[in-house]
Amino acid sequence: MSIEVVMPQMGQSVAEGTVIQWFKQEGEQVQEDEALLTINTDKIDVEIPSPGGGILSRVLVQAGETVPVGTCLAYIDAMGTSRVATHAVTPTSRAESVPGVEKSTRWHSPAVLEIAEQHGLEPSELQNIRGTGREGRVTKKDLLAYLEQRGTVAAAGDEVIPFTPMRRAIAEHMVRSKQTAPHATAVIEVDMTTVAEFREREKSSFAERWGSPLTFLPFVIQAAVKALKVVPGLNAWVHGDRTVLKGEINVGIAVAVAEGLVVPVLKEADGLSLAEVAQRSDELARRAREKRLTPTEVQGGTFTVNNLGVSGILLATPIIVQPQAAILGIGAVTKRPIVIGDTVTVRSMTYLCLSFDHRVIDGAAAGQFLLEVKAGLEGFDAAQK
Repeated sequence: MSIEVVMPQMGQSVAEGTVIQWFKQEGEQVQEDEALLTINTDKIDVEIPSPGGGILSRVLVQAGETVPVGTCLAYIDAMGTSRVATHAVTPTSRAESVPGVEKSTRWHSPAVLEIAEQHGLEPSELQNIRGTGREGRVTKKDLLAYLEQRGTVAAAGDEVIPFTPMRRAIAEHMVRSKQTAPHATAVIEVDMTTVAEFREREKSSFAERWGSPLTFLPFVIQAAVKALKVVPGLNAWVHGDRTVLKGEINVGIAVAVAEGLVVPVLKEADGLSLAEVAQRSDELARRAREKRLTPTEVQGGTFTVNNLGVSGILLATPIIVQPQAAILGIGAVTKRPIVIGDTVTVRSMTYLCLSFDHRVIDGAAAGQFLLEVKAGLEGFDAAQK
């Protein structure tokens, strides 16, 4: 009896996954619930356990391939007898010997495969190139001609870096977001002096008590959460010609990692104190950098905050995380001369940049939200936190 290993459904919004690594090779013994492979979905890597014990008899989807949810990735022979011996898997026989899989593979020379990898060609794209070699094989000349036509041949001295699965997922999401939502960005200047002074006084004792640093991020998150209650249209998902106002306020926190950007979600943020927001957001950021996030921890966000200031950025136009309606970028907090009345004084200032979906949000609502956040930060009262 054969057991199918399928690409799992890791969340309601996840339609596909990329195989990153197989821990077992064809013909090897595998135990039930033993880590069998790693997949990448929603920009995080997840280990998938074996659905049963036996022999990994056939791998259908190789590392680097992206397939839809529900796709059969491999077969496990639960009887303990490897089928590899009687059905040898070769580039030309793999598709023929598996029911329901189209014959779409053919042999390629090492030189062709190396060039394809250098230029980030997907296996399916390589299969579609017209070959002029023996039995229709793709030659090096065929591949270079295809790449030249596609405009991707590197000049001498250029370095070609194929997209990683995470980079590809980010790229696809960014393009999809810009194509889906007409973005508009509103910017407001905020005096963070009261917050900065409180933070400077309390950051040492806070770190000692809570085990997390006290950054500017939790102050802005808490102010944004309160503003979302006043302007609920920004705490929403957009589906076609409908806006779904979300009952929970789940704040996505953009975290830079080595491979790109991950957005873990701070669930039910409106029920958290300032200290809890700081502690939990710090824990999520650490787990993101250590690649220990679970799929549920990057799903369900209703509004996103991106702390641009950690990179020294003052202003930016962040891209909305679909299907959310808005994203708030926080610029670096810097001391600047500011005119108050007729007096020039030095204050700790920042810019807040709100990108919003102009299909469902207009400038008035965006402005109202930013003014609410500004009021919350400039009127910060430590006694109420």
